Amino acid sequence: MEWKKQNKTYQILTAAEKGGYGVVAPIAYNIEGIIGMVAAAEAKSSPLIIQMFPWALTFSNGLLVHAAAQAARDASVPIAVHLDHAQDEALIKRAADLPFDSIMVDMSHYEMDENLRKTRELVEYCNERRITTEAEPGRIEGGEDGIADTADLEGKLTTAEQVESFVATGIDFLAPAFGNVHGEYGSRGPVLEYERLEAIRIATGGRVRIALHGTNDFPEDVMKRCIKGGVSKVNVNKLILDDYLQHLKKNASTMSLTVLLEEGVKEVQRMMEWQMDVCGSTGKA
Repeated sequence: MEWKKQNKTYQILTAAEKGGYGVVAPIAYNIEGIIGMVAAAEAKSSPLIIQMFPWALTFSNGLLVHAAAQAARDASVPIAVHLDHAQDEALIKRAADLPFDSIMVDMSHYEMDENLRKTRELVEYCNERRITTEAEPGRIEGGEDGIADTADLEGKLTTAEQVESFVATGIDFLAPAFGNVHGEYGSRGPVLEYERLEAIRIATGGRVRIALHGTNDFPEDVMKRCIKGGVSKVNVNKLILDDYLQHLKKNASTMSLTVLLEEGVKEVQRMMEWQMDVCGSTGKA
C-alpha cells in the first residue's frame, strides 16, 4: 500500500533495517517520560518510537496520546507514536481514531487460528485509517504492568512456519518469541535462541520489520546481538525507567514537586541516551 511509505513508524523502521541499527521504543506513562524521551532523541539526533500501553487510553481518556503526538510533531527528529500490546478489540478500534502511527494488534492470548483471524480483521480496520500494525506469532511468556492478560498463559516460541501466516494478515512488524520474556529473567539472565531469530528473519524475506519485546535487564552485548540478528524495533521499559523510579522514591519527600519532576525528566533522558547508543540509532535521524 502506497500510503504506508508516508507512515512514521513504517519510515523509521524501514530506515533502521536498511541501516542495521535498532530504534528504541520506550513505554511512556506520563508527561515527564515523553519530555525526557524526546529530549534524548533530539540530543542524540536519533529516531524514536514512543509507546503506550492500553492503560494510557483508559487512564487519561487519550490525553497522553495527544500529548505524545504533539511532541512528535514538534520534534526536530523523526518520532512515531505506537500502541503496544492492544489485546481488546473494542479498545483497538477506539485507538485507531487517536493519533497513533501504529498499533500492536496482540491476539496472542488466543489459539493460533483465532489469533490469525482476529489479527487479519483488525489489521484491515487499522489500515483503513492509515495505521500500520504489529502482531505476535507464538506467545511471549510472562506479564508486565499493562499486559497482564497473558501473564498466566504458557509461552509458545515462534516458528519460521508461522511467520508466513502472519505476514499474510497484512502486518508490518513482527514480534517473535525466541526465549525473550515479559518481566524479570532472574539471576540466570536472558537465554535467547539466536538461531531461531535468524530463521524467523530469513522467513520474513524483508517483508516485515522485527520487533524485540522483553528486554528487561538486557546486557549491552545481548541487545546488540539481537539487532545484528535483524531486530529493528527495540521495546524498552525497565531499562529506561529504573533510575527514574529510584529518583522518585529517594527524593519525593525532600524535593519540591517542580524540581522532582524536572530531575525525573533528566533521569529518563540519561537512560534513553544510553540505550540509543547501545542500539546504534545515535546520529541516524
